Amino acid sequence: MATQTFVLAGGCFWCLDAAYRPLRGVSEVLSNYTGGTLQNPSYEQVCTGTTGHAEAVAVTFDDAVIPADVILDAFFTMHDPRQLNRQGNDVGTQYRSAMFPTDEAQTELFETARARADELWGGGVVTTIEPLGAVYPAEDYHQDFFAKNPTQGYCLAVALPKVNKIRASYADYVTA
Repeated sequence: MATQTFVLAGGCFWCLDAAYRPLRGVSEVLSNYTGGTLQNPSYEQVCTGTTGHAEAVAVTFDDAVIPADVILDAFFTMHDPRQLNRQGNDVGTQYRSAMFPTDEAQTELFETARARADELWGGGVVTTIEPLGAVYPAEDYHQDFFAKNPTQGYCLAVALPKVNKIRASYADYVTA
């Protein structure tokens, strides 16, 4: 029973946050900015695409309840890892598909998961594995955004289908 945290980026962090929260064994999801050069960036600064940061989530989970491979396979299910620097209409390096390992063991897990995803998606996965540098929590209003704004247009059009896809694909791990 070990708690682990993976830092993952795959488009808008609202979608990743919303899709991970219903999974049993996930104890925390923190929307953040990482992978860039500016210290303590704001959402507005990251949105310019000039800071190098990605919108990411730090997913903390108990691997005795939900295996690390399930967390990673869900990541590759909830976004299209073949889209370079974008997810749908969200365009820019801040929306890149990236994984930020904390150590060599995570690097190996991430590389293996990326290879599985490349096979599943029929090739063309562009997800990067980048060293984890500073992680800056996103502003409070971004945390658990979907639950706080369930009728917001983006949530209904983009996040909800991803949440539903994860609920269907990983039903054995969804909380009641």
